[in-house]
Amino acid sequence: MSHLSQEKTPILTALNKYRMDRIVPFDVPGHKQGRGNPRLTAFLGKQCLSVDVNSMKPLDNLCHPVSVIKEAEELAADAFGAANAFFIVNGTTAAVQSMILATCKRGDKIILPRNVHISAIHALILSGAQPVYVNPGVNTRLGIPLGMTPEDLKAAIAQNPDAKAVLVNNPTYYGICSNLKEITELAHAHNMLVLVDEAHGTHFYFGEGLPASAMSCGADMAAVSMHKTGGSLTQSSLLLTGKRLNPGCVRQIINLTQTTSGSYLLLTSLDISRSSLALDGKAMFRKVVSLAQYARDEINKIGGYYAFSKELCDGGAVYDFDTTKLSVFTRDIGLAGIEVYDILRDEYGIQIEFGDIGNILAIISAGDSEFTIERLVAALYEVKRRYAKDPTGMFDHEYIAPQVEMTPQNAFYANKKMVPIGASAGCLCGEFVMCYPPGIPILAPGERITEEIIDYILYAKAKGCFLSGTEDITIENLKVVDV
Repeated sequence: MSHLSQEKTPILTALNKYRMDRIVPFDVPGHKQGRGNPRLTAFLGKQCLSVDVNSMKPLDNLCHPVSVIKEAEELAADAFGAANAFFIVNGTTAAVQSMILATCKRGDKIILPRNVHISAIHALILSGAQPVYVNPGVNTRLGIPLGMTPEDLKAAIAQNPDAKAVLVNNPTYYGICSNLKEITELAHAHNMLVLVDEAHGTHFYFGEGLPASAMSCGADMAAVSMHKTGGSLTQSSLLLTGKRLNPGCVRQIINLTQTTSGSYLLLTSLDISRSSLALDGKAMFRKVVSLAQYARDEINKIGGYYAFSKELCDGGAVYDFDTTKLSVFTRDIGLAGIEVYDILRDEYGIQIEFGDIGNILAIISAGDSEFTIERLVAALYEVKRRYAKDPTGMFDHEYIAPQVEMTPQNAFYANKKMVPIGASAGCLCGEFVMCYPPGIPILAPGERITEEIIDYILYAKAKGCFLSGTEDITIENLKVVDV
């Protein structure tokens, strides 16, 4: 049983003391507790600006914590059941990159699903590691990628017994979870480390009846987006590690990419949110699960939509499902998810998390209520009534298996040329193309461009998806490897 008091918030306590001591600042930031930038102070508030401060002895240093940040990280490790926790203020992108950089050097193999966040492939470019992609299954009705099965991993290990690590999504953007416990045991049996992208899984550590968390399954590292479902400020995150990892070495890797000017606003939000989750997380996520289920039931009554859940579970590629996720299939009403996304925002004042070509995702949190859920349900009813049409001819799948011909690093730094996207079939891609959100690449450096991929990109663009990653911001041309 833990001997640490989760009521404690050491960074918050230190900042409050700093403010009460009325310190006169002759250090950065230059706004000097807001006095040097009245417009910013008027917008954010005097209290906020008064604690937007620089590292100093009483407040510790994120790059080498020895006092209050160190204590706050120890409390976080205790709350999440990890050997160590590291505060990340560069977003979970930095946490994912640190996991890969800490475990794979140039030429090392890492087994991972292709439907990873772009941050993982960025890390392959930085490290020079070689990806061994496990293509996820696809739900043929919903068109969405699923999880990694132990059988898929066994096959990948048989062909790549020298791989150093396995990376798993827990959960996917759509709420789908793999059999993380069995995957972890299988990887460890072959001396491979297990890295888990838990950007959308903070609540797994505190809720009841939710899928298993990375640390509870014995994983070696987990990147956790506290700001997504844990209540902290945007861009604040955690990197959790197990007993196999050297914490001093991990800190050095984090410091390769993390800022030396860590925001105390972000750090304090992690400190406060960790305490709140540890003390009240069960009740908080019990409410979230209830609201999400209520929303699913009401949306499915409308007809035409399909708000899916645990009925997808099959013990394989859908081992478990995150019932806090409100993922809704829209194609049966003749609208792409991105079209519903745009209509909800532009005409009903409702901002959801994302829309792809067949689905939408609404994030439900403890900040929601039955009123906000009913407003969403009513808007979806009206969208169907006003805009539904024949779905014939709509693109029917979200994931296309890649043809990897070159490592991401070699392709990214190769000599490249620009070609019109319509003439790029057969070329090797030298950059990224992705819809954001969710930030999963359609194309990554080193992958063969096919007619099917071109059709998908043009379709997504026509439907209004926000495409990014290319040098050409119009997405009319692609950089390809000049061979």
